[in-house]
Amino acid sequence: MTNIVICAPATPITREHAAALEALVADEFPQHQVTFHDQCFERAGHFAGDDLRRLEALLDCANDPAFDAVWFAKGGYGSNRIAEAAVAQMNHSARAKTYVGFSDCGYLLAALYRAGIGQSVHGSMPVSARSERGREAVRRVLRWFGGDVSGVEPSLDGTTPAAAFNLITLAMIANTPIMPDLSGHIVMVEEVSEHLYSIDRIFFNLVNSLPRLAGLRLGAITDVPENYVEFGQTEEEIAQYWCARGGIPYLGRAEIGHNAANRVVPFGLASPPSAS
Repeated sequence: MTNIVICAPATPITREHAAALEALVADEFPQHQVTFHDQCFERAGHFAGDDLRRLEALLDCANDPAFDAVWFAKGGYGSNRIAEAAVAQMNHSARAKTYVGFSDCGYLLAALYRAGIGQSVHGSMPVSARSERGREAVRRVLRWFGGDVSGVEPSLDGTTPAAAFNLITLAMIANTPIMPDLSGHIVMVEEVSEHLYSIDRIFFNLVNSLPRLAGLRLGAITDVPENYVEFGQTEEEIAQYWCARGGIPYLGRAEIGHNAANRVVPFGLASPPSAS
């Protein structure tokens, strides 16, 4: 059995979100157990509790030897405010865990990966379990917990380390104390709700701050707002343009993003958990 604990390092979820995931696990994944930290349902302005409360909840989950994995409940914004302090206070039990999330929770995945703590994994989060399309994305993660790699990003070949991030999150991490060394990695990026000119601007920042990569793959760019004038390049043309400018091999598309097709991407060279 995989014993999974869920906390909310950024924004809160509702009891209905939790009930939807619990029902899915009970019906289809009895080999797993999920436990929600009470902090998931708290609110302090935008956040799921203030910074100290979110930090304490994350450490409760990470440092408890009873749990095998920490699954972040939802993105939004806020995990960057506690990421550096969190990794500094994680114990031996935390180093044996898997940590799953994406979007804003990429800050934590990056900090953990840099510190060599556990296994960072880009994957969909419990907040998506209320809709049928969202449940399929959640199922990919639950299958992966059980050793089933069918939901893993298909381009991963096990020979080159990989990492996956929301585009603006990666840009914000660059040149900070939580930025991992991505030299020689295939980096996958996706974005949501940004104008194409903003995508272009973020790539400008990244190609001038990332180390020498093995390559870059572009995930889904979704919910692009309409601008008063067309940008003149598609999202893929933007990625290709800046990769060429930065000397980064452009490797094509990846099946990651803020949508139901979001695939699992373990950081580094990782194998799935052993099926129990």
